[in-house]
Amino acid sequence: MSQTAVVIGATGLTGSHLVTLLLHDDRFSKVRVLLRTPSLKQRPGLEPVIVDFNDEEGLAHALSGDAIFCCIGTTIRQAGSQENFREVDYGIPVRCATIARRQGVKQFLLMSSIGANAASKTFYLRTKGETENAIMALAFPGYHIFRPSVLVGARKEFRLGEWFGYILTSLFFFFLLGKWKKYRAIKAENVARGMIYAATNTPTGAHIYESDKIKEMAAWEKERIIRNPHQAQ
Repeated sequence: MSQTAVVIGATGLTGSHLVTLLLHDDRFSKVRVLLRTPSLKQRPGLEPVIVDFNDEEGLAHALSGDAIFCCIGTTIRQAGSQENFREVDYGIPVRCATIARRQGVKQFLLMSSIGANAASKTFYLRTKGETENAIMALAFPGYHIFRPSVLVGARKEFRLGEWFGYILTSLFFFFLLGKWKKYRAIKAENVARGMIYAATNTPTGAHIYESDKIKEMAAWEKERIIRNPHQAQ
């Protein structure tokens, strides 16, 4: 049965891959993307909706569908302050999730970060952990947290911390084994594939996935397409 996917953070590195993959997946008949400004080219199946993330009434009209994928995120440098960062990485996801849950949406898929922990001394990781906890408390029938390590892909803007993390994980790639494997860098496209796999194969329950598991899920999703090419438009 064809579903409607809602994507928050559709213009970011992972979100842009996610939108493209969803539009080529015949299990989804509509991909609604929430945008602050018109920034995406119209494509079949794509439904851009311009929203004010502080307008709960407006959000309520947009947040209807079968699965909500939240990939929104920023950096303190981009945001300009910790307060602005928290509004993007905590305020928007939690506000959208609260409205969606109220409207009966069954699945919420959140892209978080490796090391996310509400008790962390690091502001970034503490915020990510608090976001996870707040959304988990809403008790969606299906709730999926993705905690990728360093993301690999062509960003529109340069992120020094991410670049430095990629260099480190590349240098120590072959030493990151066993429980350390989750710290290996991961392609943003594979995070997007993993999110789609989770939404279509494990629709219920609360789940947390780290980079090593996400890579496995991405591989399973690729294998599905190879076995069933007619399911990819």
